[in-house]
Amino acid sequence: MSKKNRYFLGIVLAIGVGIFIWEFRKLSFTEVWRELQQLNWGWILVAFLSMLVYWGFKAKIIQSLLRRRYKSYKFSNAYRVSLIEDFFNAITPFSTGGQPAQLVALNKTGVDIGVGSSVLLMKFVVYQGMIVVVFGICVLFGYQALSSQISQLAGLIIFGLLIHIVVIIVLLLITFKANWLKSIIHWILKGLKRFKDQETIARWEEGLVEKIDAFYEESVYIRNEKKLLLEISLLTLIQLFFYFIVPYFILLSLGVSHISILTIISLHAFIVLIVSMFPIPGGAGGAEYSFTLLFGGFIANQEKLVIALILWRIFTYYLGIFLGAFALKFKKSEPLEKD
Repeated sequence: MSKKNRYFLGIVLAIGVGIFIWEFRKLSFTEVWRELQQLNWGWILVAFLSMLVYWGFKAKIIQSLLRRRYKSYKFSNAYRVSLIEDFFNAITPFSTGGQPAQLVALNKTGVDIGVGSSVLLMKFVVYQGMIVVVFGICVLFGYQALSSQISQLAGLIIFGLLIHIVVIIVLLLITFKANWLKSIIHWILKGLKRFKDQETIARWEEGLVEKIDAFYEESVYIRNEKKLLLEISLLTLIQLFFYFIVPYFILLSLGVSHISILTIISLHAFIVLIVSMFPIPGGAGGAEYSFTLLFGGFIANQEKLVIALILWRIFTYYLGIFLGAFALKFKKSEPLEKD
């Protein structure tokens, strides 16, 4: 791990410790200890396994997308790549580090940079599509039932959903109307010439056009491979399910069983939607605030609520950092033969 990454990791951990101390400040430590003693460790194990399965489906998606070029690509390598993605998503603002880190990790496992870029682009577009589907379902079926819990965050939830929809529209433009998007980019960059020199603008445009062309080429293939597209979409939905259901198992471990699975999945989806708009790595602060606000309406016991919050952050955030740090240690492989 580079010095810069260790620096970011240190900041993330320091923020996390600070938030946990803040959450504990008004609690009775006697009550907290009593709740911890009564934890059902069987459900804690299920929550842990759910996260492992979540990364397993992410790995299977990578392996399936690479199947066209590398039929013998190992699942274990794909699993390490998925952990590395979560590690860099966790320590960089707006989760911007995950994509380039995945590309480097794929290359270290023998995948050509060009192939890796195309695969990650398609993985990203399918993920964005499925995440909008999940959010849409949650808004459709969960908004009315949860209106009292999410009313204070309604603006953020709607804004976050709109951002994801805009991303999907841009990706669809690349897929079906690439030349339109190139014209729009050219028009926007032309307006920036008064602020930047022409050489820089030309370099930006060239880089963007290259990325659009690479994505378009891969999208043509994936559109013709409807079976593969359906497979990746279903795998992504299952992946998201195992992630969104983690708080359900955590609450069961605390003896909280009166909240339905659909309600918890909806609440967790709304939290993820809100956190994606926070620039701080991991959405630190925003994640904790959203969790306590949304789940606080169902959990009257403050000790249970804070323990649930900490366990949720450990499993869905810090576990990825811990395992991702170990995944970074694997050695570089020889370039793989393309099939």
